[in-house]
Amino acid sequence: MDSFWRLLARLKNYRLNVILSVISNILMALFTVISIPLLQPFLEILFEQTEAVTERPDFRLDLSSIVQSAQFYLSQLIEQEGKETALIYVCIAIVATFFLKNLFRYLALFFLAPVRNGVIRDVRQQVFEKLMYLPLGYFSEERKGDIMSRITTDVQEIEASILNVLEAFFREPLIIIGALFFMIYVSPSLTVFVFVLILFTAIVIGGIGRTLKKTSAVVQEKLGTLVSIIEEALSGLRIIKGFNAENYQVSKFGAENNDYRRILTRLLWRRDLSSPLSEFLGISVVAVLLWYGSRQVFSGQLDASTFIVFIFAFYNVIEPAKSFSKAFYNIQKGIAAVKRVEKILDAQSNITEIPDAKPIQELQTGITYQNVSFAYRSTDGQVLQNIDLDIKKGKVIALVGPSGAGKSTLVDLLPRFFDVSEGQILIDGIDIRSYKIQELRSLMGIVSQEAILFNDTIYNNIVFGKKNVSKEQVEYAAKIANAHDFILASENGYNTNIGDRGMKLSGGQRQRLTIARAILKNPPILILDEATSSLDSESEKLVQEALVQLMQERTSIVIAHRLSTIQHADEIIVLKDGRIIERGSHSSLLEKEGEYRKLVGLQAF
Repeated sequence: MDSFWRLLARLKNYRLNVILSVISNILMALFTVISIPLLQPFLEILFEQTEAVTERPDFRLDLSSIVQSAQFYLSQLIEQEGKETALIYVCIAIVATFFLKNLFRYLALFFLAPVRNGVIRDVRQQVFEKLMYLPLGYFSEERKGDIMSRITTDVQEIEASILNVLEAFFREPLIIIGALFFMIYVSPSLTVFVFVLILFTAIVIGGIGRTLKKTSAVVQEKLGTLVSIIEEALSGLRIIKGFNAENYQVSKFGAENNDYRRILTRLLWRRDLSSPLSEFLGISVVAVLLWYGSRQVFSGQLDASTFIVFIFAFYNVIEPAKSFSKAFYNIQKGIAAVKRVEKILDAQSNITEIPDAKPIQELQTGITYQNVSFAYRSTDGQVLQNIDLDIKKGKVIALVGPSGAGKSTLVDLLPRFFDVSEGQILIDGIDIRSYKIQELRSLMGIVSQEAILFNDTIYNNIVFGKKNVSKEQVEYAAKIANAHDFILASENGYNTNIGDRGMKLSGGQRQRLTIARAILKNPPILILDEATSSLDSESEKLVQEALVQLMQERTSIVIAHRLSTIQHADEIIVLKDGRIIERGSHSSLLEKEGEYRKLVGLQAF
């Protein structure tokens, strides 16, 4: 239940609403309990069992004194106004009591509604914020669809299963306690049966609740798997259709969907058992009460009107007990969702900033890799081994080599998407782990092989993340990136929406927008990760011209498969199996007749 109390701790941000809701629940419970004995004078007048009380009793704050005072005033009312008028007053009192009971019931829900929605908003916001700041390594271990399921379905399950029944969790015990006190006052022996019911119900509900929580966790995980399959299928729809794999994907989804249905059905069977089980236990005890109480009425130990009021009081225990048991079931179900959300909130980031991190505004001398080695997990082999590399300010360094050589990993270490396993990376002679992360990354502009764009306007995709940018600056960046002309030719110019992942644009147009975005950022360090490898010749020419403009007077690290694009680099680094095997200029490497010349020969062929 630690997760439950941790969730409730969030209520402190809504203290006033919570306090008002609790007060309303207390008043609602109070008027519910008051409504029970109000029925007795009505029945006594109706059955002509009212005994006249001529002397006013001394008022004390106890139940007996209150009952005697009520009997005195009722006797006076009957004597002065008659039975019919007394009945009218009693009925008015009953109606007023039930009106106040339901008014405070509504107010309790009214004050709690902003709390429920506010807590869910806070949880969802906190989860999304956590996801934005978790390192990339976290997402390589998790399925995107499952993460999406946690931030949407699981968070909504918390609202539906826990916060939606929270008022019952705090209100119903008050009503049960109040009704029980009245029942004990009327007949302690009859009340024993109620305690037997509550004890037995608690044992049964506790057992079912534990299995419910386990099943609910499996249900939420299955739903996460379903969302993952949907997300992957929609993202890879072109490939699915191209390989005629629709039936395979439908079959895969159908199998998981059927498993989800089966487990969810078992969960609902258990949850739906709570209400009929409580009702059956309640009616069983009522039958015993009717038998036992009737014997006391026949023997003169109990008045008939008092016994009827006792049954009414018992009903006011049964209904709240049913609501409480249902709320308990729902909370058990919701705790599984809370725990899945907490897995994200409690995830530890291994990319941390030291307390006295240094600021950095510009690159002054250069970048140095000193004996750098790296492995994604301690159990895996090393992706990079003993890398020594010195990149002077303003120089262009090209990284080449076969797939899996470690080129992308090498540049991912520079903005601290990952931290080195051994060695260190220095900027201006200082370990990058000593700098403020946000300022370190602000030094770098990244243009990757896949053009990462968002479902927004062209203007907002270029400006992305920057503030106080003028329209002229955006247009200037687009012109340098060879993007201005096609932007103006689009439907709404810079305000044209480019669709999901920029699918309304061609590959070359998407890539030029990412270059415009990098130009606008104006970073001193530029990272180009195979920025032209997926383009046709015409688009590559335009993008290459834009890249040349972008690299001017910047320190650039270029990853390239098309070796023709890096012939003028100041130094070419050849990687293989995570090691540097060759380095030098284009001409010097060709003379060596090594790995680089082999790669050039393959591309020429």
